[in-house]
Amino acid sequence: MPAARSGERWPRWKLVLVSVTCSLAVLVALALAAYFLRELINSKFFYCYRSLTFIPIALACNGKADCKNGEDEASCVSNMTTGTAVPVRLVSERLLLQVYSTPAGWSFVCSENWRWQHTLAACQQLGYTVSPRSVWVPVPSLPTSLQKSFVTVKIDALLNNTPVYSALTPQKSCSSGSVIALSCSDCGIALGEDRIVGGVDTAIEDWPWQASLQWDGQHLCGGSLVSLTWVISAAHCFTGRTDVSRWRVALGSNRIVTSGAISVAKVVVHSKYNPKANDYDISMIQLSSPVTTGDTIRPVCLPPDQLTIKNGDSLAVTGWGALHENGAVSSVLQKATVPLIDQKDCISVYGSTITPRMLCAGFMKGEVDSCQGDSGGPLVFLSSHWQLVGVVSWGVGCARAGYPGVYTNVSMLMDWIHSAMEVSASASALWIMPNLQSIHDSVH
Repeated sequence: MPAARSGERWPRWKLVLVSVTCSLAVLVALALAAYFLRELINSKFFYCYRSLTFIPIALACNGKADCKNGEDEASCVSNMTTGTAVPVRLVSERLLLQVYSTPAGWSFVCSENWRWQHTLAACQQLGYTVSPRSVWVPVPSLPTSLQKSFVTVKIDALLNNTPVYSALTPQKSCSSGSVIALSCSDCGIALGEDRIVGGVDTAIEDWPWQASLQWDGQHLCGGSLVSLTWVISAAHCFTGRTDVSRWRVALGSNRIVTSGAISVAKVVVHSKYNPKANDYDISMIQLSSPVTTGDTIRPVCLPPDQLTIKNGDSLAVTGWGALHENGAVSSVLQKATVPLIDQKDCISVYGSTITPRMLCAGFMKGEVDSCQGDSGGPLVFLSSHWQLVGVVSWGVGCARAGYPGVYTNVSMLMDWIHSAMEVSASASALWIMPNLQSIHDSVH
């Protein structure tokens, strides 16, 4: 008679399954441990990859090379003053081209002798290279107050390759009867138009310039795509986070995603940014590679000089910020419509803290407002195209009665924006005028 068995042996497949499961569990545990260890190290130390050493994170981006080869200062948020005023601008919703010369000042450019290469050069000076095109605008259609200063490109500038800056002739009028208007970028176009506190879910196709700025894979701020390589956001988003290599920008989704996020080549913060006063709260982020535009990714237009926008005009603010004060960020992009508030009314609420670089928008009764996590995001106005008029900056709480949201006034900082874009782009010799320091001293 066979002996009694004290237990059954497991089949081989069960043993293999248990072994594989245990191995996977160990690998997952190791991966999680490695991830949290890396995060802990990154929060405390900067790795000098060339010399294979660590330095305290506080020493990175402090203006002094603490790594042997200086890599701790090679990828840092930089400051930039307004610098030399860009001698080219677009005026009004019609995007009329003006150039600056001494002593004439700002002048419209007559259409005679104008060629496509001049269109390209002017757009490059403004920081754009996408879809440059020009149209002729009849002088009589301009307001009478503007029909006073004109320049013309000399014909021999085309024949002898003479730089245009030395071949602009002042005119009392245009013999062609027309001046040049420019369109330098396919911007401000959305498929549709119609949480932010009091907002509603929306689609990225309606606001394709909306960006998510992410630090170590976590959404911290919003931003606005303004060209194929540049995003505008708030300066305060980068306080204490100066290592550019740890930033990513996500575009093209109405949800916060990390997959496909674009690395950052440069971050420029206005040198006059004052974190205590929230003044000059603006930054520009240069992407490491140009985006491909489409239905879900497209730049917003920067406002032209003398854009007409008045008290009570409807503006739109978008972002993934908290749905209520001190709440969690929204999982879906939110949109709210808010009215522009007159500057005097804004000052009556916040007093002398409001500067010309700020504007207010929202409802005095509260209920609808931007909130934490929306910082740096777009406040836009619809004229012929969507124009970026504000950057989410600060406020007292979120949607509190009597305290509307405060935004960086983009129109007041256009010289700085164009300077930042131009410094990083290949400068166009056609439009770099002589004696630019005198231009900077004269233009306000």
